[in-house]
Amino acid sequence: MNRFWLKSYPPGVPAEIDPARLTSLAELLRQACTTYRDRPAYEQMGRLMTFGQLDELTRDFAAWLQSAGMVKGDRIAIMLPNTLQYPIALFGALRAGLVVVNTNPLYTARELRHQLEDSGAKAILVLENFAHVVQEVAGHIRIEKVLVTAAGDLLGLPKSWIVNYVVRHRRKQVPEWHIPGAVSFREALRSGRSLPLSPVDIGSDDLAFLQYTGGTTGVAKGAMLTHGNVSANVLQAEAWLAGRFSHEAGVLITAIPLYHIFALSANCLLFARLGWKNVLIINARDFPSLVKEMKRQPFAFFTGVNTLFNALLNTPGFASVDFSHLQVTLGGGMAVQESVARRWKEVTGKILTQAWGLTETSPAAAINPTTEEFNGSIGLPIPSSELAIKDDQGQDLPLGQAGEICVRGPQVMRGYWNRPDETAKVMLPGGWLRTGDVGYMDERGYVFLQDRKKDLILVSGFNVYPNEVEAVAATHPGVLECAAVAQPDEHSGEVVALYVVPKDPSLTERDLIEHCRKSLAGYKVPRHVYFRKELPKSNVGKILRKELRGNT
Repeated sequence: MNRFWLKSYPPGVPAEIDPARLTSLAELLRQACTTYRDRPAYEQMGRLMTFGQLDELTRDFAAWLQSAGMVKGDRIAIMLPNTLQYPIALFGALRAGLVVVNTNPLYTARELRHQLEDSGAKAILVLENFAHVVQEVAGHIRIEKVLVTAAGDLLGLPKSWIVNYVVRHRRKQVPEWHIPGAVSFREALRSGRSLPLSPVDIGSDDLAFLQYTGGTTGVAKGAMLTHGNVSANVLQAEAWLAGRFSHEAGVLITAIPLYHIFALSANCLLFARLGWKNVLIINARDFPSLVKEMKRQPFAFFTGVNTLFNALLNTPGFASVDFSHLQVTLGGGMAVQESVARRWKEVTGKILTQAWGLTETSPAAAINPTTEEFNGSIGLPIPSSELAIKDDQGQDLPLGQAGEICVRGPQVMRGYWNRPDETAKVMLPGGWLRTGDVGYMDERGYVFLQDRKKDLILVSGFNVYPNEVEAVAATHPGVLECAAVAQPDEHSGEVVALYVVPKDPSLTERDLIEHCRKSLAGYKVPRHVYFRKELPKSNVGKILRKELRGNT
């Protein structure tokens, strides 16, 4: 394939990475803990954990897992928010050769049961705030070990200390739970300290994660990500940041959840390799507290989604944060709106860089040069990756013509766990992955995302892309957040419905429609506007259009 986009690469970024430099995530941890032993690896609420301590604690947990009968290839679910326990459990499980099943702490019993049954997880580690959900499903699944931890276990805080983390569970005490045989995570670590750790041969072809998709098109599926997939993506991201970041000590703030593939790869794994201090934010929706933490830390890297950036820009005190150390702000998970990127630059003095990928690509596949002003694209294919725009028959389309974005590279998943039929739907001959995203590529190799196939709105036979409508609506000064979805219509089949969280209470439906009419063709202009106090979002902050479609 003619990788003509290489001519647009920033200076110093290689065309290829060498996967042999990092064959497993266990090796990533070993290298980091050896090289940066005395550096702080993680911080939460003022409590530091060095790389040396991370090495010891992950060894202890791996030894306990082996003593509990867990062997290479067994699956363990980790149901934690951004706490110090997360990296210990993650790397400890990987050291033992286990396959990690990252689990959203906000899952209902139905969602959790599906994931545990589908993955065949033999163990689960859960924050005690959510143990009652595990209790609900424990009698219906084949789970052998349940580990429970309190939010303050590693912070030197009393057990009664509760993090105000879950909006859904705003209670003054932990919900009651009783799981026979449950093991304290703290006790497991203490016990593992005196146990031997047997060596485990872990290679690039071994599974590291069953990373479940959001289930936006149906039942959630487990993407099989190998050590090689994820390690390659770490090397790809490292290569892309050539010249921006070194292995000298730095600070990043992690507000998006580590159990999501974006933060897992971009924050947890990449910056462990670089030896940086990772400041964990347990509740990113507490924006005043997040801003307070940002004022305390000389952070150089910050990731988020459009809704998080927008919320911070509207949080009192954010403008007075010291951004002098900030080198890269990376947006992903959903399209970054131009109005938000522009305001971010005005307030922080720094560029908001947009990247793109998906669970099935570990996740990064395209990133913009970090020094280039916001251009609306999702960037260039990263080293050792190829992107192509294809039609429904899998044939390449000309430059500038919209079609399905397809990806090929070492970061592409092996397939969906126990779902060869679903794997066959997305994998094309030659190793190409159908992403379900619609976009086009320009003559420089930049890719422009238009929307998800399933989110297209068909108005009298014309395609309307929600991202385009939202981007225009978001430029109205009275709009805080918005989402465009299809609404059935007897005359045109579908029309555009716009859901809006207003910033200005005097904003009217007519105001917004007239505003959109100035920039959109008639068939793209919202026919209906619905005002809401908030919009439904995923765990990472992505607006869930599918939930809005059912309300029209």
